Amino acid sequence: MSKQQIEIFTAGCPVCEPVVALVKKTACENCEITIHNLSEQNENTEGITKMKEYGVKKLPAIAVNRKLIDCCKNIEITKDNLVNAGIGSC
Repeated sequence: MSKQQIEIFTAGCPVCEPVVALVKKTACENCEITIHNLSEQNENTEGITKMKEYGVKKLPAIAVNRKLIDCCKNIEITKDNLVNAGIGSC
């Protein structure tokens, strides 16, 4: 049986850390977890590269076997969202 590859994209913040803990608690011994703390990216840009490749638009986000899971997709702040919320209409 091959290992599940789980990647967690985080900012290392109080919102992200409970998600990291939940994934670790939920994972089994057949899961290999990689944490990409994007706030600590300097010369190692692997997390940033994978974030773009997977289409991560918000943090925290989780990918399983190189695919962003459904609950982490399509949540993007756009200019239309901001305008619809009244920003810029003063």
